[in-house]
This record gives sequence, structure tokens and C-alpha cells, in this order.
Amino acid sequence: SPSVRAAAMAAGPPPSPPPMEPIPLPVFGEEGFGEKFLRKTRENPLVPLGCLCTVGVLTYGLISFKRGNTRQSQLMMRARIVAQGLTFAALLGGMAVTAMKSRQ
Repeated sequence: SPSVRAAAMAAGPPPSPPPMEPIPLPVFGEEGFGEKFLRKTRENPLVPLGCLCTVGVLTYGLISFKRGNTRQSQLMMRARIVAQGLTFAALLGGMAVTAMKSRQ
């Protein structure tokens, strides 16, 4: 009805939500590759450990394949998949922990 619309227009626009404050980002300055790698390794040590494990299993699997030991080679390729999955899970877990810390 026109009277309700007129009353709503007279009341003015709806109140705006309070402004959102930006979340401050950590400042690390000018850090090189080595410093960044060490910082990230300290934050989540399972990821580089998982990468090393994956590379080790892959290398052993390729050596077994070259020697003709197909059974051992297949076993190592399956172990590589498991190691990659665990590394990925560690990466996601580290990201989740970092996100929760930044919210606090």
C-alpha cells in the first residue's frame, strides 16, 4: 500500500553494517629462499619430511624396476602413492592450523 511505502521512505535507508576491519598480515620483510624455507619448515615440519620420504620411496622403486624386480617395484610405487597422500594431508593440516591461528 502507498502509505507503508511512504513511511518506509521517510524512515531513510536501512542501517549499514559496521565496517569490517582488515586482518593484519604478518610482515616478514625481505627474506630469501633459504630463510623462507626454514620458516615454513619450522611452521609445518611434516611436509618436507613427507617430500623426502616420497622421493626416497620413488628412488628405491625406480632402482628396483631397473634391476628387474617388478614385485618390489610395484610395492614401492604403491608406497609412493601413500607417501604422497600423507604429505598432502600434512600440507592441508598445516594450512588449517595456520588459518585457525590467524583468526585468533
